[in-house]
Amino acid sequence: MNEIGNKIKELRKKKGLSQEELAELASVNLRTIQRIESNESEPRGNTLNLICKVLDINAEDILDYGKEADDSYMICFHIAVISFLVFPLGNIILPMILWLTKKDKIIGLKEVGANLLNYQIVWTVFAFLSLAVWTLSKFMHWRIFGFMLCVPIALGVLNVVLPVYFAFRLKKKERYRKYPVLIKLIK
Repeated sequence: MNEIGNKIKELRKKKGLSQEELAELASVNLRTIQRIESNESEPRGNTLNLICKVLDINAEDILDYGKEADDSYMICFHIAVISFLVFPLGNIILPMILWLTKKDKIIGLKEVGANLLNYQIVWTVFAFLSLAVWTLSKFMHWRIFGFMLCVPIALGVLNVVLPVYFAFRLKKKERYRKYPVLIKLIK
């Protein structure tokens, strides 16, 4: 827990704020900021929330209650999406299980997992709709039949390439890139 002050100090400097500016923006006493950054005291409750709000972070990210960094788990989490190739909805079910199991134990998994699951839910809806339209075009003998086959194939390829890309980025120690999300269902 002694790292909280160091983390706040580092984040404050990254934001280009002085201790005085942080204290003023967070409506906290300057001496409180100085004590926190020198690890003389730990911010609690409202003080922590006010500081985190100014620094644009979640209090959970600073506190890390026993959390650890586990890049191999994060890589497996991303690759688990590809399970949709083996069984339907595997791209949602397996990552959901992995996310629920460790979201409070691994740094960054809560946010990355919610982002990935939101993307997968939207992707699944679009993939299902594109397959439904393709099937309908086949039965109705529409001329767009050939084109409509390209959409589900492109979506499938995209859902293989993106998880591999993000896993590869994690392996290269690039932190937590985000999937594009149109609708946030899971927070």
